[in-house]
Amino acid sequence: MLDFNKIVKILCKKSGKILFKEDIFELIDPEKKPKYQTQVDKLLYRLKSEEKIISIKSGVYVIPTEEDAWLNRVDLIDKYYAALLKKYITYFVGSHYFIAGKKALEIHLRDFSFPETIFVINRSLNKKVCVGNYTIVFKTISGNIGDKKKVNLYVRLSPYVQLKQMDTIELKVANLELAILEALVLHGAYESVDVALITRTLKKYKTVIDTKTLYDIGGYKYIMAFNRLKELAKPVAPDLSAICLDIIKKNGGLFIGEGLRGV
Repeated sequence: MLDFNKIVKILCKKSGKILFKEDIFELIDPEKKPKYQTQVDKLLYRLKSEEKIISIKSGVYVIPTEEDAWLNRVDLIDKYYAALLKKYITYFVGSHYFIAGKKALEIHLRDFSFPETIFVINRSLNKKVCVGNYTIVFKTISGNIGDKKKVNLYVRLSPYVQLKQMDTIELKVANLELAILEALVLHGAYESVDVALITRTLKKYKTVIDTKTLYDIGGYKYIMAFNRLKELAKPVAPDLSAICLDIIKKNGGLFIGEGLRGV
């Protein structure tokens, strides 16, 4: 087990990085022997008291730069949130994920700000992680395929994903077509469809939306999303509205009538 001074020297080389408690335990003792757990807790306390690390959440630490000493906890989390988001994603689900919901669509429209809540679709984990004012929601996704019962759709939807740069990190994000449909799916009890966002997207991208991708995805789920898209597309992309109606019919879904019912 490394002594305190050696650990400090190693941490100084990681200035500006995010570490979990497990990372520090591995740094101190790569084998993570249970007998050293008490010493690790004492060491963490000393590192915090001497401001060699700053706690931003239980078990989560920043190795501070000189400038970080002047930041309050809220601004510190804002500064490191991009790195922390990527670290949580890698820690929990590795590379098997994509960003979905309204944020995915905003990214396509070059809005790279971080929302209070971000949805991370993956193949195995349902979990919420709260950090300051931010919430990371890990969600699995399921749907019907033909006459089969509900199945996990991650593998089937993962081809419809692109890499996008946000701040200093690269994230896997739903492609344009999947992002549109995901933005029309309400993930929270108090959410409503952002009609202005969808309309702006359709006006900008209506000539490049890939209808084959829509037909492919329509075979899995999203009938309500297609219903909403059908209505919202009528004034700005009538051909797309007709395609949505055809997708709904081909997949045995019920379609709503005129107006924006359900939106």
